[in-house]
Amino acid sequence: MFRCRLTRMLRIAFHRWMSLLCPAVMLVISLQTTNAMAGGETYKKVLPSTVWIITANGEDQTSTGTGVFIDADKKLVLTNAHVVGDSRTAVVFFPEKKNGETMVKRKQYLDSVLKLAQPGRIVAVDRKRDLALIELAEVPERAEAIAMAETSVTTGESVDLIGNPGGSDVLWVYTSGTVRSIYQKKFKSDHGEHDFRVVETQTPIKPGDSGGPVVNQAGELIAIAQSFSPSQNLVSYCVDVQEIKAFVKSPWKAAPLGTKVVLKNAEVDFELHSTGHYEVKQKLASGTTQSVFVAKDTEYFQRADVRKVWSLVSVSSDEPSAELMMRLMRQNSATKIGGWVVEKNGAGEFLILYVAKLDATAPDEAVAASIDYVARIAGAMSKQLKSKTPEETKTESSTQTLASWLAK
Repeated sequence: MFRCRLTRMLRIAFHRWMSLLCPAVMLVISLQTTNAMAGGETYKKVLPSTVWIITANGEDQTSTGTGVFIDADKKLVLTNAHVVGDSRTAVVFFPEKKNGETMVKRKQYLDSVLKLAQPGRIVAVDRKRDLALIELAEVPERAEAIAMAETSVTTGESVDLIGNPGGSDVLWVYTSGTVRSIYQKKFKSDHGEHDFRVVETQTPIKPGDSGGPVVNQAGELIAIAQSFSPSQNLVSYCVDVQEIKAFVKSPWKAAPLGTKVVLKNAEVDFELHSTGHYEVKQKLASGTTQSVFVAKDTEYFQRADVRKVWSLVSVSSDEPSAELMMRLMRQNSATKIGGWVVEKNGAGEFLILYVAKLDATAPDEAVAASIDYVARIAGAMSKQLKSKTPEETKTESSTQTLASWLAK
């Protein structure tokens, strides 16, 4: 009797619970269906503005990524600086349709480069913001420039993305998520040092998605995909639309050419060193040669790009004497390009190097001249260290020494 009464009570409770739960379940299903429909419409709206980008840098390494068409009059495509690297040109594909459906296979585009690709010229790069602009010669009629949002997105809003993830055979991949936070972020990545307003999202961004449009529910650009967190699953970083607008309005500056290209253009003979840098064996007037190295990658601070040139003069287990350090300091006040540097390597040895840092956008001839200058200074010091004692050189002024070195 008690068991029957208990069973009846449980049955009544269950039906009451289901009567409360069903409307909530229906509401969730309804919201999911509505969001799915909204995502589909957003995808259709944004796809004509999305592009696939292929570039090749000075090392003949191919890079691919995503971009977004932002200006129909100027024929401009926006992407990440790390997508274009030090390239001067790019190949850009817009989505194509066949039999009424969007072509999504990469091979379809690669097999029809002459017919489908649009050549582009990289006209501006900002590595701090990790942004770049590509100017196209022609734009397909089907392409549509995306509208930029007036203001930044807010935390908690839903966003949609389109990208071209590497490791996949297909392009124009859609994903969605939510905005976790918006803040100023200063950080280092494989592509350099960055400092920009970040839109942090809960979305799966992969290599190849970089530069892809991140849009609000109205299909307006609120950011572009930049990178993903190596430690937090599905956490991605995007460059905010306010940074994009500031970049487009700022004076345009192209990225410096790759070191290999510059050396070739300057007709400088070089070899690829085991460190990955370029070694130039510069002949001196004395008949000897002095090895000068040019860094493979350029350095930068904000929008200032720097190319490093150096030569090793001495390696010793003994710390440089006070007299030698004073000589190097006096020389630094008299040299026109660069200066002496003392470093300690992992083996505990002291290295004396002459290092010059020049504008990475300087003409090829300037790089060749800097290599020659560094070789002369380093070669002369190397000779003095081997042939003279500190007492013999203390009476010579830094200006006199420098003049005698450069005269040889």
